[in-house]
Amino acid sequence: MSEQNRVARTIPRRGRERNLVDVRPDWPGGPLPALVRANVPDVDLAGWLADHRDEVDELARRAGAVLFRGFAVAGADDFRTVMAALSDDVLSYGERSSPRSQVTEGVYTSTEHPADQPIVLHNEQSYTVNWPLRIVFHCEVEPGAGGRTPLADSRRVLARLRPETVDGFERRGVLYRRNYLPGISLSWQTAFQTERREEVEAYCARALIDVEWVGDRQLRTRQVRPSVRRHPVTGERTWFNHALFFHVTSLPDDVSAGLRAALGEEDLPYQTAYGDGTPIPDEVLAELRAAYAAETRSFAWQRGDVLLVENMLAAHAREPFTPPRRILTAMSDPVAAPELTEALASGTVATPTGGRA
Repeated sequence: MSEQNRVARTIPRRGRERNLVDVRPDWPGGPLPALVRANVPDVDLAGWLADHRDEVDELARRAGAVLFRGFAVAGADDFRTVMAALSDDVLSYGERSSPRSQVTEGVYTSTEHPADQPIVLHNEQSYTVNWPLRIVFHCEVEPGAGGRTPLADSRRVLARLRPETVDGFERRGVLYRRNYLPGISLSWQTAFQTERREEVEAYCARALIDVEWVGDRQLRTRQVRPSVRRHPVTGERTWFNHALFFHVTSLPDDVSAGLRAALGEEDLPYQTAYGDGTPIPDEVLAELRAAYAAETRSFAWQRGDVLLVENMLAAHAREPFTPPRRILTAMSDPVAAPELTEALASGTVATPTGGRA
């Protein structure tokens, strides 16, 4: 055995790992996201995570998101192995609001949205009663230009809002209206992954969603959800909703005006209001946008990056980009809303099914 190998084998394991991997909780220039960087090529991220899962959990909850960079993650199969190391419960994509394609079990393309349009900051599936605690991204192909995935700490967004704004939402909740219109939005068959109306109705009953069939092809749904949730582990209050994301004014101006002119408010693919149906005032929407903007942070993707987002603690978005760009995504660790738990306990709804991959 060489002297170099003999010395290496006597170094405590944690000491060697500190040389192989750096953990920076305040990169770049702030706490979101934290950075875990491999200092040498071919470090196996799944293997490293298996030994550091508690540490990563703590880091993710403190920072809101963690970027893993420089590890040997080459594509969908490697990414799925990473997900298995991060979580025992990787999910399938249900109650869909955006087009995605499944790549492998539990791994999907990121939202298939026109490259020249941004995607507004949001917390994944916050409009549901079962959402993922985490959403994780993998950069398989770097963007030609742009294409960042901005992040905003949802706890800090909440802290920036005026008390009267928060109180107005907390008293009334957020009403989500959706119309599944062929050729304009996702069809109900795609959103609910079924061709049977009775299966949609059963799912919506379990998910506390009101259903209305309009004509032969259109489905209209309504659901009221809270605007603020508590993280189930940290107990922190966080701004967790799609109030701004699903509001028609978050679309490009020409698209928003065209939809309103062609369809009217009742038939818009997505629209939000206060839970009692009262429109959200323009000045409140502007306040929400300003709060998100003030807390937004971003970084340039590098091939092989893996980004872990604590979904209840950080919102994510997407900048316009110049192709190519291929970002894969997976979701994990389902959380059931308290109102669903109460309904299940009272026998008001049947036990939900599905959701795991």
